[in-house]
Amino acid sequence: MITALNHLVDIVEENLTGGSGVTGFDVTDVARTLGTTEYHLRRMFSSLAGMPLSEYVRRRRMSVAAADVVRGEQDLLSIAVRHGYGSTEAFGRAFRAVHGVSPGEVRRDGGPLRTQPQLRFRLSVEGSERMDTRIVDHPAFRLTGHAARVPLIHQGVNPHIQQHLASLPPQEHVRLKGLAETEPAGLLAVSADLDPDRAEGSELTYLHGVAVLATTTPPEDLDVIEVPAGRWAVFRVAGPYPQELQKAWAATATEWFPSNPWRLRPGPEIVAVLERADDFSTATCELWLPIEPS
Repeated sequence: MITALNHLVDIVEENLTGGSGVTGFDVTDVARTLGTTEYHLRRMFSSLAGMPLSEYVRRRRMSVAAADVVRGEQDLLSIAVRHGYGSTEAFGRAFRAVHGVSPGEVRRDGGPLRTQPQLRFRLSVEGSERMDTRIVDHPAFRLTGHAARVPLIHQGVNPHIQQHLASLPPQEHVRLKGLAETEPAGLLAVSADLDPDRAEGSELTYLHGVAVLATTTPPEDLDVIEVPAGRWAVFRVAGPYPQELQKAWAATATEWFPSNPWRLRPGPEIVAVLERADDFSTATCELWLPIEPS
């Protein structure tokens, strides 16, 4: 995976000028050439780089464009077109979003500039902490409960999810738990329809509910997510909540996937809370991630 990500960075560099679209190249074709999928490639890039692929491309493109602006050998429209923008206005908006100033100000004053260095992924020795994992082949099932669209927040408690849960009466949690029929067990926190880049603030579908058999028809007042048969990696986590869970989520990208012959496949990502303190300060959880052979 490290080799594939470095090839991806090289391809980004080759397509910083003259390209169209967000990246300037077809990520699906690149992923296929590298022997993986776009879904897995984008997820691993964002997890390890700390930013979505599209954001990295934008920062690199504007870093290279800034040098053209400072040199002053071309007019701004020519520079905009060279870097994949159809107008000086669109180029100016993208330039200001990265550097905080307009191209005209940089041409006049030489800066300030916020340069994005070219990334290079390297293998480091990690894994001193054991990851408690099992691989599960699971038949098709349904997730049912109460769903809401919420923004993705990488660190800390998500207040939008908190608000969604607080809107449910206490007896509803009891009713849901009584509907559970299959693994993942108990009450579940489900993230579905995730942006492949996992960009901070991008929207996802959050469902608070349980897993039932594929043949079960849930009550009409509940939302349903159909889950096809497939293989799952199940990570068991215990400790301060949600900090330990978020650390484990990150470690799947930095440690587990690079050292195991699996990759992510599209599907919901599920947290099963098995035990918890009354104030939810600590918990024992299972993180279910949909996988396939790499």
